[in-house]
Amino acid sequence: MKRARIAWHGAIHAATVNDDLASFTLADGRNVPEAEVVWLPPVEPRTSFALGLNYADHAAELAFKAPDKPLIFLKGPNTFVGHKGFSRCPADVKQMHFECELVVVIGRQGKKIRPEQAYDHVAGYTVANDYALREYLENYYRPNLRVKNRDFCTPLGPWLVERDDVPDPMNLNLRSLVNGEVAQSGNTKDMVFDIPTLIAYISDFMTISSGDMILTGTPQGVRYLVPGDEVITEIDGIGSLSNRIIRA
Repeated sequence: MKRARIAWHGAIHAATVNDDLASFTLADGRNVPEAEVVWLPPVEPRTSFALGLNYADHAAELAFKAPDKPLIFLKGPNTFVGHKGFSRCPADVKQMHFECELVVVIGRQGKKIRPEQAYDHVAGYTVANDYALREYLENYYRPNLRVKNRDFCTPLGPWLVERDDVPDPMNLNLRSLVNGEVAQSGNTKDMVFDIPTLIAYISDFMTISSGDMILTGTPQGVRYLVPGDEVITEIDGIGSLSNRIIRA
């Protein structure tokens, strides 16, 4: 099942995405066409963990070795924007770069979770485009706030796909398209640290809770964007997330 959050008639609604992918069913049974809504991030953001250099090919293209332990930073809730939203490129930035990422959404609280139990704590999956503004990058191992925490610079969505509808999240093709042209491609099987390892690693030192998210990193493919570009990040079996760059 695909679940979304939408704004419609001045209110925020949790909704089920219908099979036509062009309409929603609200909790009270009303059907709403997509043309009438604003897409919101499918999960109301709580604690959001993001992985750096979690694909060896991406680390290599940046002239780095893959890390020995997960390289994790946090993202604030202000960074997220829904499907078909806009992300701003500051006037002094020439190196704004897309990053297609599988997002793991936690569904059950836990601490010190063993890898073999990790998927029991997963609610489902969605897609993120974790834009980086590389002029502001001080250190790939410690991305600073201006690189990864700008308002509305992480599109998320379009919906949440429930865990049981994704039989093997560690074997999904993912890609980014810029103005219709494929600019990045990879497969989640190439992660340095897989989903059970990440859940076990994080929960070893802190409690993870329902609604927390893990952005699992991006494969190789560096291409810089300009205002007006349309970027689509998509993952097979999860969804296709559209976003447009505008000038700040």
